[in-house]
Amino acid sequence: MKSTIIIGYGNPDREDDGVAWHVLVKLTERLGRPVPQEMPEGFYPEGLNPDLQFSLQLMPEMAETLADYERVCFVDAHTGRVPQEISFAPVNARMQINPLTHHLTAESLVAMTNELYPHHALEAWLASIRGYQFGFADNLSPRTAELAEEVTARIWEWLHQTP
Repeated sequence: MKSTIIIGYGNPDREDDGVAWHVLVKLTERLGRPVPQEMPEGFYPEGLNPDLQFSLQLMPEMAETLADYERVCFVDAHTGRVPQEISFAPVNARMQINPLTHHLTAESLVAMTNELYPHHALEAWLASIRGYQFGFADNLSPRTAELAEEVTARIWEWLHQTP
């Protein structure tokens, strides 16, 4: 398997915004690894392929981390800006600047990685899952929980594809 990292991000205390955490837990179980009892930010467990990482948001310093991998799959929630309930697609590396938010997109992070490490070829994908509820709770809405199962299966298939 190519060296791979799966990065989930979002706020697990805001219902469906935390769907990435739930997907990472499901992948951890499928991989036969111990599931963390608390949500750690960062790697868990570290040094295995694929590596799994959770963060509240993407940050520019993650470009250095991505340079150590051949491929990455980002996992995040969306609020309907994507027409499908699930989008699993390659990331088009391009800088996106939004003066009204500090939010860094997967596209921008991959573009930064490519700029900083020009001889590194990174295959990048984004699994985006429709969220329906964004209140203050740590559980998923029933529909987003179903979608999390589907995305976990898609990522699992992607992990095991041969080049």
